[in-house]
Amino acid sequence: MKTAKILIFAMVFQGVCMLLQAQTKPLSPTDATDVRKRISEAAKQTVSLEAQFIQTKELSVIKEKITSKGNFYFKKEKLLRWEYTEPFPYLIIFNNDKVYVKDEDKENHINLQSNKVFREVNNVLIGAVQGSLLSDTKNFECSISDLRDQYQATMVPVSLRIKETLSEIILYFNKSDYTVDKLIMREVSGDYTRIEFSGKKINQNIPDAKFNIP
Repeated sequence: MKTAKILIFAMVFQGVCMLLQAQTKPLSPTDATDVRKRISEAAKQTVSLEAQFIQTKELSVIKEKITSKGNFYFKKEKLLRWEYTEPFPYLIIFNNDKVYVKDEDKENHINLQSNKVFREVNNVLIGAVQGSLLSDTKNFECSISDLRDQYQATMVPVSLRIKETLSEIILYFNKSDYTVDKLIMREVSGDYTRIEFSGKKINQNIPDAKFNIP
């Protein structure tokens, strides 16, 4: 009886593995180049992007995952606004080389040129939205796979500077409009951050005031 159960488990496990492999199909170099081109062309046409997001963060020092929700705004060239609404209000504004952080009544101004971590995160987010990250061969090795309704781009850092903080970045691009659906950043420490976007509004007017730094 025990042998039969083990056999059944092995067959089910093998079936699941085969299903997962079938759902993720690595693209050939030619097809990957074509996908990069389509993502880049779509990004060039994206002047602004507004969406809701759910962020999940897993830290090695905390057993439970930390989940946050909010609104995301992007405007060319280097304007980002992360407006957290749950579980508590929190605001981050990237305006070119300046960062503004507001946590309840506490405010902080950061210069990207002097803060390595914020600078790398900003470069990743801007590069993901603009599609330029896939072509950054100086800092990353990129492989692209075909999923059912998305393209998955796995970015592995080759730059020693980035390797100090990040071990892998995975981007999921929607096949209908080639914008980012999901972003996963894995840190060297084993911690990771997953951000999922929904309700995306492309090229609608976003006031410049959204990105003003007090």
